[in-house]
Amino acid sequence: MKREIFRYSGKFETESTEVIDSLEICYHHTANYSPDKRVIWICHALTANSNPTEWWDGLAGPGKLFDTEKFYIICANVLGSCYGTTGPTSVEKDGKQYLLRFPQITVRDTVKAHNILREALGIEQIDLITGGSIGGFQALEWAVTYPHIIDKLALIACNARVSPWGTAFNESQRLALLADPTFTEQRDSNGGKKGLETARSIALLSYRSYEGYGISQKEPDQDFLFAKRAGSYQKYQGEKLSARFDAYSYFTLTKSIDSHNIGRGRGGVVNALSKVEANTLVIGIDSDVLFPIEEQRFMADNIPNATLMEIKSLFGHDGFLLEYNQTADAIIKAFPDLFNSITTVNKKVYAGS
Repeated sequence: MKREIFRYSGKFETESTEVIDSLEICYHHTANYSPDKRVIWICHALTANSNPTEWWDGLAGPGKLFDTEKFYIICANVLGSCYGTTGPTSVEKDGKQYLLRFPQITVRDTVKAHNILREALGIEQIDLITGGSIGGFQALEWAVTYPHIIDKLALIACNARVSPWGTAFNESQRLALLADPTFTEQRDSNGGKKGLETARSIALLSYRSYEGYGISQKEPDQDFLFAKRAGSYQKYQGEKLSARFDAYSYFTLTKSIDSHNIGRGRGGVVNALSKVEANTLVIGIDSDVLFPIEEQRFMADNIPNATLMEIKSLFGHDGFLLEYNQTADAIIKAFPDLFNSITTVNKKVYAGS
């Protein structure tokens, strides 16, 4: 997929009424858009970039469900990220990076910015919009804000409003960042690396499951004196994220998650969900402790023309990345007119979250 940067010439006002003067949006797409191509818009999750063939390679790519040779595929990087779209590491008018001065953005702000990109590209209709986790927040926001544009909607492992449980996890991660003195010093974007490692370790506990850890992090020696494999895994995952992601973006994006409330200013969640016009598939994961299946059932019950599909997985919330064969089967079954020539996806082991 081709990486490009869209530069918005106007002033972008956020929900909190702060203004971003020089908005840039990084996006990946397959080719120049033409009205005769079916459009699939993929919304990415928390720390992903805008190239789904890298982080959702079981579903996106040549010959995959989201076939980059058959469809016009597009994915835009979220506001506040460090992967090309304007965020805390961007440079302000005073010549310094925003860091903690970056405007507090919401999920709705990201969708508003991405719709500006859609209009600039001349995309009139989105045949399918989909996303897992925080990507699902965006996809739902699209379907409620711009219902006439979205034909089909696939919501995966997400909810209609952030839960107190989810906010508690987010705040715990931010506390880890704030406990790192290099983060609060705000000298440059390298600050907060140790705090980010700890934040990631906290987050993993919400992404996986008791059973999953029991399988993947079981001690090889039955006579161990001190268990260490799971601890080593937590440390490894923390270091892995801090090597590729920015602590200030992480702080900003976890706050953005806490803004997720599809019913804000719309007469409540149930009323907002009733405005969705798209043919909708809601996918939940039976072992997801961050977004329990009850939350997907609630959305499916309150969105007109919605179907609920439950995925079986031992790996919790991360099942939206790992269980792509079940995900693909559900999407093919829900939208046969869009995927009528596809009966299966290539089986390949996805490594990492």
